[in-house]
Amino acid sequence: MANRFRLTLAQLNPTVGALGANATAAAQAWAAAKAAGADMIAFPEMYITGYQTQDLVQRPRFIEDCNEVLERLARDCAEGPAIGIGGPWFQAGRLYNAYFVLQGGKIATTVLKHHLPNDSVFDEKRLFSSAEVNGPYRIGPLRIGTPICEDSWFADVAETHAETGAEILLVPNGSPYYRDKLAVRQNIMVARVVETGLPLVYLNLAGGQDDQVFDGASFVLNPGGKLAVQMPAFETAITHVDFTETPDGWRAEPGELVKQPNAWEADYHAMVLSLRDYLGKTGFKKVLLGLSGGIDSAIVATIAADAIGPENVRCVMLPSEYTSQESLEDAKDCATRLGCRYDFVPIAEGRQAITNTLAPLFDGLQPDLTEENIQSRLRGLLLMALSNKFGEMLLTTGNKSEVAVGYCTIYGDMAGGYNPIKDLYKTRVFETCRWRNANHRDWMLSAAGEVIPPRIIDKPPSAELRPDQKDEDSLPPYPVLDAILEGLVDNDVSVSDLVAAGYDRDTVKKVEKLVYLSEYKRFQSAPGTRLTRRAFWLDRRYPIVNRWRDES
Repeated sequence: MANRFRLTLAQLNPTVGALGANATAAAQAWAAAKAAGADMIAFPEMYITGYQTQDLVQRPRFIEDCNEVLERLARDCAEGPAIGIGGPWFQAGRLYNAYFVLQGGKIATTVLKHHLPNDSVFDEKRLFSSAEVNGPYRIGPLRIGTPICEDSWFADVAETHAETGAEILLVPNGSPYYRDKLAVRQNIMVARVVETGLPLVYLNLAGGQDDQVFDGASFVLNPGGKLAVQMPAFETAITHVDFTETPDGWRAEPGELVKQPNAWEADYHAMVLSLRDYLGKTGFKKVLLGLSGGIDSAIVATIAADAIGPENVRCVMLPSEYTSQESLEDAKDCATRLGCRYDFVPIAEGRQAITNTLAPLFDGLQPDLTEENIQSRLRGLLLMALSNKFGEMLLTTGNKSEVAVGYCTIYGDMAGGYNPIKDLYKTRVFETCRWRNANHRDWMLSAAGEVIPPRIIDKPPSAELRPDQKDEDSLPPYPVLDAILEGLVDNDVSVSDLVAAGYDRDTVKKVEKLVYLSEYKRFQSAPGTRLTRRAFWLDRRYPIVNRWRDES
């Protein structure tokens, strides 16, 4: 009979720093692999610590704890399939990103990462040392080469494994989501398969960590680039993959090909998962938010209800004299459709008290933005009071367009612990609301159907801080604004290029000015789900004090 090898892929969701819990989940997956007759179970990159650890991994005691947990896992899982698992390794005064093979009750093999990513959200050159390329290791009848994540994005590591006898490539990853990234990964992995002629297993983490979402979507390729197995996106899963030795080499037997979401569903699932994990991993069970009757708070309420269940979401309407009857009706309608708690807390009395307190200092001065911001900050104060009293995390609701140009009030509507739509431009907010009203999935914990009242989607956006206010009084129309922002923020396009593309120069310069002037606000803003390659925080790091402007 031909040689066979069963590899179990554990696409799991670790928590950063929860070493014992991560190991317990690994042991449970190992037991399932053993029951299925697997020869090996593989976990993703840095699984034992969770990912990304940032500077936590530099603490010597943290590394010692990791080693103790791994050694205990090896002893506890001595009789059965080998374990491949990612974690940190300190050796000869250097710290490495490593992949350990546990076998026979001990750490039998240690593979060290060679290429260290140091762009976008990654700072691995700051944290880890680059190692020489390792050769393959043997498990039973099979020689396995393991390029760790970034190592697979370059040809040299995989080629070295192939040249030194590897028969398959197992690539453990901690690859965070951005829109349409799966196609990027698969194209690069197909290149490695074509170059080496070897089957390739791409194994990714699943789950949220701060702003990043690890979307799973692990897959297996056979020589020629044919997809043999496709695991689900944004979900944990355990999959058994059988390899058979043929006259042409080892091949993965065809398995399940799980359908992958389109960009709209993927973004929405990312926001739901990131919020669910941010709350769960920090210990929060409930949230609240100001529900204004506008589209941004409506989509955030919906994301929250889908993430943790509508019974755990408190929606608070905080009207002033400028709040329209339509907004009052729409906010209550939205909360009712979602099945969330709805509280009504007018701010008129508090606002009058603040006005009276400031009257001697403001005497003779005309009302301006100051009075508008007082309303927003009073709402923030009341929402934070509710958050403190009831132990519910306050969600903030500013979209990427507003966050980019500072159309938000620091210590006011920016108050809160998390913002799931922080990387979603306003034009995409509208479309995301329409998508959610038309679609429902099993992982959504709220109701199906039009949970966001269509009138909220259709009406002109307004902060309602003064009579008859509309967003377009202060900003270009959102389709224009978002196109300019995508150029300036996402693609680093010059002012002259945007003008050449047909945008008014004065408008582009105004937007550019607002983006740079608002850096200090973003520096103090809540974290939020990363959906693009240019999200505010780790992807885009600008000085707060900055006098440069593009005069092209």
